Amino acid sequence: MSTTTITTTPPAVSPPTSRSAGALSSAALEEHHHLRHLRRALTLAWQCTPIPSAFCVGAVLLSSSGTVLSTGYSRELPDNTHAEQVALTKLGSPPPEGSVLYTTMEPCMKRLSGEKSCVERIVDAGGIGTVVVGVKEPNTFVQGNQAQELLEAKGIRYLYVPGLEREILVVAERSHKKEE
Repeated sequence: MSTTTITTTPPAVSPPTSRSAGALSSAALEEHHHLRHLRRALTLAWQCTPIPSAFCVGAVLLSSSGTVLSTGYSRELPDNTHAEQVALTKLGSPPPEGSVLYTTMEPCMKRLSGEKSCVERIVDAGGIGTVVVGVKEPNTFVQGNQAQELLEAKGIRYLYVPGLEREILVVAERSHKKEE
């Protein structure tokens, strides 16, 4: 029987300085980089006021060079705002070309409130070249999110990075009633 340990801090991994036997591959370095930013978004999601009718999500918007441009979490701003919406609103201007949006949960395609979806906001903002997600949106409120298809059709790279799903869902669903 194996056990899984869940941590909320990134593992202590330093990029290798040479191509030694223990060096990380470029794919492993990229995954570590993405997980680091998803963990930052997860930390933001913990700041979200939990409600039973929505998820608690965090988002971090980076420039193509890795500079943090903006952050957000669900309901950080008034009127049931989503994390991606908050990050874009706080930025106050269109993101620079090639920006990367990290979000703990796949951006919404439809909002039950009738508000503009996060996918629409990302596309309309311009400049975002990649959206990195830590978990697909569960079918809890809206069935069959097709964010990946729409973003890719608009030329925006969609990257699902596994490894934090359990932690993300614990935070995202912490006020939802579980069926017994």
